[in-house]
Amino acid sequence: MTLNDYQRDLIRQFLPAALSGLITWLIILTIGATPLSRSIGLALVIVGVTLALRRFGALLSVIGGLALAFSPAFWSQTSGGTSTPATIVIALIVATTGGALVVALSKRPYIALMFALIAFGVIFFSQIGQARSLRLNLLTNAWLIYLLINAVLLTNPRPDEPPPARLNAQYRAGILLLLAIGVINDPVAVVFVPTVALGLAFSKTRLRWWYWGLLWGIAALGIYGMATEYFRADLWGVSAIQAEAQMLPYLIADGWNDPHRWVGLFNLIVTQFTVFGLILGIIGMARLYRWYPVLGSVMLTAYASFFVFGLLYFGRDRAILLLPLLIIQVIWMTYAVYVFGQWLEKTLAARATPIGRIWIKRAVSTLYLLLPLFLLLQHLGI
Repeated sequence: MTLNDYQRDLIRQFLPAALSGLITWLIILTIGATPLSRSIGLALVIVGVTLALRRFGALLSVIGGLALAFSPAFWSQTSGGTSTPATIVIALIVATTGGALVVALSKRPYIALMFALIAFGVIFFSQIGQARSLRLNLLTNAWLIYLLINAVLLTNPRPDEPPPARLNAQYRAGILLLLAIGVINDPVAVVFVPTVALGLAFSKTRLRWWYWGLLWGIAALGIYGMATEYFRADLWGVSAIQAEAQMLPYLIADGWNDPHRWVGLFNLIVTQFTVFGLILGIIGMARLYRWYPVLGSVMLTAYASFFVFGLLYFGRDRAILLLPLLIIQVIWMTYAVYVFGQWLEKTLAARATPIGRIWIKRAVSTLYLLLPLFLLLQHLGI
């Protein structure tokens, strides 16, 4: 069977993501001793992150995905224990399958979106209530970041890239659906609302009034959830020292004023990706904002939103809830390595042969590979 150009491009686009997902699944299933359903869900997170990194090259996208997979915060979701509730999986399957059927039969993605939201909500609330599944939260966050990056780059390309395109209905529906599922599962997903609103505004796509109404309705639901589950009036004013000593799972105002909280968040990044990861992230952030200012602004908004949440929240699961921040950190790190490889290739263009330039880029990628290998060896106790 001969593949056409579209099929070959599709394989080139998704093969690295499938590879990183497979590697992650095998390692956390065997070495991490993770239940099958949970390991599949975690692997799908890495697939989404790798797809978000794909434009930086196949090898770098795989390495970046594995760097996240082997970070201590992500790895803490492995090992034994109860897996994700089966009802959540059923709700996701019904919502996705039903929405796909509506699109296929009626060609109306907005009706599919409404059907998916209603189906997921009915099954979720009637059978579970508020599960606050950390892994479902992570899964929706990873794929939401992927869709936002693609949407922004599709509608705001650089001058030397193909002309801007209109944000199609699939992107609009997918962004809203993932955000809604995230908020229904855990209201902390409302932290993404400013980023989503900014990304949609930058897309220069005219959206119907009811679409914005749904977005603000999801935001209102998330704010209500945050107020009831992450906020207590009698604890809002306690000192950061007391809140940290007791690991209070609530938002505490003094977290903003305590310098140790700021240092602690940067230390969290160092703990996950070493000090080199922190430096690479700073470089990648600056370069991304320089070359893709719209995308840079959207990513900075998401990062700042979760950074503030990390300052104010004192629960034991803070590092896990901040995994969206770590995903953006990986994006910046990978972009920094990509930019360095491009700069090195251009600098040595006059001296090196075409094959030599290819090997130079591979050498840079190989150095980046040391990071996930180092993180994995830590989990192996080596």
